[in-house]
Amino acid sequence: MVNRDALPAPEHGLVLTHFLTVRDVAVSRDFYARIFDGQVVLPENPAIVRVANSWIILNPGGGPTPDKPDIVLTPPEPGDPVSAFMNVRVADIMAFYEAARAKGAAFLTEPLDRKAELRCYMRDPDGHLIEVGQATGMLRGVYADPSPSS
Repeated sequence: MVNRDALPAPEHGLVLTHFLTVRDVAVSRDFYARIFDGQVVLPENPAIVRVANSWIILNPGGGPTPDKPDIVLTPPEPGDPVSAFMNVRVADIMAFYEAARAKGAAFLTEPLDRKAELRCYMRDPDGHLIEVGQATGMLRGVYADPSPSS
């Protein structure tokens, strides 16, 4: 039985969830539950994992449906350009980094100082990019340098 209070189903207003198209629902569900101490709210069809104050919805890809004609959902392929990613904010990035690595997460780099924040990136089992950051300088009015294209 599913606990309705744990579902992303507001009685008023709205909640924001993140939908990920995945190759293997069970593998992705277990990754988000393990690495982010998530609560599995619904195991499949779709899988829903509550992480802190958010929900991650995991479902395999597929072709168009009546409510999204001409849309095909696929997980990213290696080398695909990234147009969106999850951004996770933590209170203590080094503690999170070490705990997540101990649970099997692989990071692209260790946390780096970007002036406004400390941050690093990891990928989930399907290659979805996840930024993990801790606000530091921005709390004192120090921000990152503008990108060269700005």
